[in-house]
Amino acid sequence: MTDDYEGDDQDTGDGNHETEATVTCPHCGESVEITLDPSGGDVQEYIEDCEVCCNPWSVSVQYDVEGKAEVEVEKLDE
Repeated sequence: MTDDYEGDDQDTGDGNHETEATVTCPHCGESVEITLDPSGGDVQEYIEDCEVCCNPWSVSVQYDVEGKAEVEVEKLDE
């Protein structure tokens, strides 16, 4: 599931990168704002729990050359 994101810019030394994204939980359907860490690299995958329903997601983040983040969240395979 790909969602729109709203980001704040942060200067990481190589340009501006978004540091926040708004995603929709694939479990409960609630809109949740998550924090992004540009220092983790241009391509990231990690697990995060929903702040609303506490179910886990698989989060994928990919930054483009301008620092814009594409964020996807999916149900974690159980």
